[in-house]
Amino acid sequence: MASNRPAQPTSFAPNDAQAFGHGKDEGPWEEWNPTEDSVLPIRGRHRTGKQRGGGLARSSTVLGVGVIAAVGGGGIASAAPGKPPVSISLPDLASVTHSAEALISHGGSSTPKGSTTPLTSVGLTSADTAQGATDAGEALRARIMQQAQSQQAHADSTTQQAALSAVVKKKADDAEAKADAAKKKAAEAAKAKAETERLAELAKSYTLPTSSYTLTSRFGEAGALWSSGYHTGLDFAAPTGTLIKAIHSGTVTEAGWAGSYGYRTILTLDDGTELWFCHQSSISVSVGQKVATGDVIGRVGATGNVTGPHLHLEVHPGGAATPIDPMAWLQSRGLNP
Repeated sequence: MASNRPAQPTSFAPNDAQAFGHGKDEGPWEEWNPTEDSVLPIRGRHRTGKQRGGGLARSSTVLGVGVIAAVGGGGIASAAPGKPPVSISLPDLASVTHSAEALISHGGSSTPKGSTTPLTSVGLTSADTAQGATDAGEALRARIMQQAQSQQAHADSTTQQAALSAVVKKKADDAEAKADAAKKKAAEAAKAKAETERLAELAKSYTLPTSSYTLTSRFGEAGALWSSGYHTGLDFAAPTGTLIKAIHSGTVTEAGWAGSYGYRTILTLDDGTELWFCHQSSISVSVGQKVATGDVIGRVGATGNVTGPHLHLEVHPGGAATPIDPMAWLQSRGLNP
């Protein structure tokens, strides 16, 4: 090992501090006496460090550079004229040593060790693993397919339920329609029965005007035989002398000759309807006489404007001048000529 040689006076030592740009207050210059360690090449130190611990050399270099930068920055700050010295805070040696050891334990690499889990298994759940899935993409695809199938099943179930509901509703509507039709039919039947019973009861108080007859001319028939141009009543052809009876109870308001009508009897009912019995051969009642249903009021004849013996019957509701169809009026009273 070589010994240090005595320092020689330097010819370049500045006598005037201003030559190097330093202030007068920076203090006296000190001589530099190098030693074996201080003159050791940096590469040798790096090599020695690498032989000692691999990544420790780089960690030491980084640490050294950080310390030099901190000291240099502090020196510059303190060298500014007119500024007070700046205190430099160095990192704790223990923490630096711990950081270096941590870097060495990772093989000298500054990159932390990542997860050992394969990328293909990222995202797998315990349920996926239980089902035998080993690939995250396949597991995701399986979950998507399962969700799609579930949604399709739900849609199919909804469609089937709607179709079933429609069928049930249609059957209910059909049943209701049938029930309504049956009700309507039953109501109509009941109404018809009630009307039949009413007419049967009413018929007890009405009767046909004669018997052993033949219907000839009907209401509304056109012809020159009638002064109005059409037939205004209903003709019951019967032999002369056939009895004519009161159709319903009422009061005789006219009895006598009536021109083209021959001998005529007018029977006024309680509701004001007038019944005209015309072409009689004889009259058996007088004006003001009250008669009951079936009482004889005259006999069939051929008087007036006729072509043969018959009873000409007219019906005048409320005593109106214009008559109505006697057939319809008789049928409404339960009579069927």
